[in-house]
Amino acid sequence: MKTWAKMFLIVGALGLLVFLFPINRVSNHLQARGDASQKKPMAKNNSYVYSWPKCQQNMSAASISGFETVPQHIQDFLYYRHCRHFPMLLDLPDKCGGIDKSADIFLLLVIKSSPVNYERREVLRKTWAKERLHNGVWIRRIFISGTMDSGFEKKRLNKLLELEQREYNDILQWDFSDTLFNLTLKQVLFLEWMERNCPKARFLFNGDDDVFANTDNMVDYLQSLKDNDGSKHLFTGHVFQGTRPVRWTESKYYVPVQVQESNSYPPYCGGGGFLLSGHTALVIYNMSQSITIHPIDDVYMGMCLAKAGLSPVPHMGFRTLGLHIPSKKVDPHDPCYFKEFLLVHRFLPPDIYLMWHKIYDPDLKCGHNSHRS
Repeated sequence: MKTWAKMFLIVGALGLLVFLFPINRVSNHLQARGDASQKKPMAKNNSYVYSWPKCQQNMSAASISGFETVPQHIQDFLYYRHCRHFPMLLDLPDKCGGIDKSADIFLLLVIKSSPVNYERREVLRKTWAKERLHNGVWIRRIFISGTMDSGFEKKRLNKLLELEQREYNDILQWDFSDTLFNLTLKQVLFLEWMERNCPKARFLFNGDDDVFANTDNMVDYLQSLKDNDGSKHLFTGHVFQGTRPVRWTESKYYVPVQVQESNSYPPYCGGGGFLLSGHTALVIYNMSQSITIHPIDDVYMGMCLAKAGLSPVPHMGFRTLGLHIPSKKVDPHDPCYFKEFLLVHRFLPPDIYLMWHKIYDPDLKCGHNSHRS
């Protein structure tokens, strides 16, 4: 065989090897985890992401005593609660500037949002979730989402998020059903993404898209922690203690014994919003690897903390049950009631927009006797 022919065969063989075994540009620590054998690197937009075989229904769940008596959505949860890996539809691999540069992010806002909540996301981008420098440190924003509906409607909503991504570059989306009982899955998938792409972010705010959050106040509070730069434990918000699973079948938070036999929950922060350090976020992710998914996401975070021997700390600035104004003679949306809080749950988009501008009105005057309840 002539020399040029041999060279052609060698080059062709090398090209085939590169095609079959692409270079893995994702951090090596992913390969060290126990489920690495299931992961398949796939090229996407000149980078490499991981996909997994479609998760199969756990048919043995039907053998749980009383399985047939629980509602269909709980049966579905039991069938698929072992599933933790779903295709990523929208990614932000460079959001934090790389693993080392992620330390430049002082506060990462991680906001749970369903695809249909376009108006909420738009308002947050203009108000408390605006990416900016405050007191010399960076606030960054990420919305985390699944998918909704099916067929044309699912495609339409996915296209909406895709268009938002092109403009704002702030959405993580996975191909799982965005339902109440999948909020825990959403949290775990984000924490996995964080470990891979943003492990050195100092602090995180984790919350809903229908809250009023004073993120400037959050930065001020976090900067006041002189002995914690994000490398130590912090998990604070509105703490619930001594609570138990809701056994009332009509409640949307109904958790039957088929899901959890124990009649108690560990201490946890209300899922409307809480602050945690980057250190604690990664501890929770590590603990989650060996804790069965629970459908109530804030409870699950408490379970992970408890397993790590850690506890949440209450902060009076978080009002995840809303703000109680004792008198009907005053405006319940008076900005003087909200100016010093860190978070108040629930707000409609116009109210968020209006409140944000009200509390920063230079002409706002709040008397010393203003009562915040």
